[in-house]
Amino acid sequence: MSNITYKQATQELEAILKAIENDDVDVDELTQKVQRSSELIKLCKQKLRTAEDAINQVFNDINCEDPKAE
Repeated sequence: MSNITYKQATQELEAILKAIENDDVDVDELTQKVQRSSELIKLCKQKLRTAEDAINQVFNDINCEDPKAE
């Protein structure tokens, strides 16, 4: 699952949500869909944190290189 992209994860989440909203998911499938949604949400949060850390590192590097920038 770690090789799934953020975009793929959000698209799958949207598809699950639509299926639930349209009552296309029976009770037996519902637990599976909720568990899968939880996994996808965790993955998205992890990817967002990683992106945030990388962006912060870039800004930190820029500030360290050019002390006049402050």
